[in-house]
Amino acid sequence: MSSVTTYKDLLIWQKGIEIVKEVYLLCKELPKEELYGLTSQIKRSSVSIPSNIAEGWGRNYTKSYIQFLKYSRGSLLELETQIIIAKELDFISTVMFDKIQNLITEESKMLNAFIRSIDK
Repeated sequence: MSSVTTYKDLLIWQKGIEIVKEVYLLCKELPKEELYGLTSQIKRSSVSIPSNIAEGWGRNYTKSYIQFLKYSRGSLLELETQIIIAKELDFISTVMFDKIQNLITEESKMLNAFIRSIDK
């Protein structure tokens, strides 16, 4: 097992970056009139996921780190809600929706397990 020396070594951060990349591809499917609406919200919530993981790491205090991991989890659920809305409005394909939804599910499980492991 490799040691974690920076937030970039964390699988939850790496998965967060993967989500951001997939979300930016997803946003190319959204209508242009959503650029300042749903598209902007989806991008911001996705970027917030790994950003909060990194910011919490930088706080160097366990309780603060846990709080930022919870912010990250909140952003993940916000993203999930937004892609459900996009799917319900037929803005994105089922294939793209399923791909992002699977990543969200994986990240959620990983975040929850990580929070539990350090909240002792």
